[in-house]
Amino acid sequence: MKRINIHKEGRFILSGLLLLIFCINVVIYLEFPVTVVAINTILSALVLCFFTFFFRSPKRIFEIDDPSLVVAPADGTVVVIEPTLETEYFGDERMQISIFMSIFNVHANWYPVSGKVIKTSHRGGRHLAAYLPKSSKENEQASIVIETPLKTQILVRQVAGALAQRIVTYAYPGKECHINEHLGFIKFGSRVDLFLPLDSEIFVKVGEKTTGNETIIARLKENKDDNQGSSTAS
Repeated sequence: MKRINIHKEGRFILSGLLLLIFCINVVIYLEFPVTVVAINTILSALVLCFFTFFFRSPKRIFEIDDPSLVVAPADGTVVVIEPTLETEYFGDERMQISIFMSIFNVHANWYPVSGKVIKTSHRGGRHLAAYLPKSSKENEQASIVIETPLKTQILVRQVAGALAQRIVTYAYPGKECHINEHLGFIKFGSRVDLFLPLDSEIFVKVGEKTTGNETIIARLKENKDDNQGSSTAS
């Protein structure tokens, strides 16, 4: 039987949930008729299965050794591909690619490229539905700037959704990051935005499904002067 891996962000939650469900079921078993016990048992099993499914952590290895490739940082659906003015770090137009993650997707996030983390930041905000365009600007979010071995900088942004209550980011400035490593985790419905140079070759389209650490999103061109962040990076 194939073993189900549980992400480390879910182990404590699942342990607490299991204890709570056990206590509730003991009380109901002692105090209520058989019909109620049966209904509660079914509901408890469904809740436990959902949370186990949500915190699953499949092991995926991307084996293509090409530093120009950008790999999907998350499971989900591509909802945006368009030039966007990125004001937080670059201060100019970048190609934005956004992946919406429903509650049924794997919610672990992977590094889309290997390289070095240049900057990280976290900003509080609203919790609008993550598929809405304005969620990228108004929702709680964490931003990670990575410089690839080709000296091209990209920005990855974890954006909270309507149900997301916590964004977890493992990146920190100076970290040597690699494809196949988890960048972080977003709990309950969210999106991940990528900001790439405008001349990047895009391989996905709006509405396409992505698989984290498997789907190739884009190819970066050779480094140019305008690939570096503006003075806002300091």
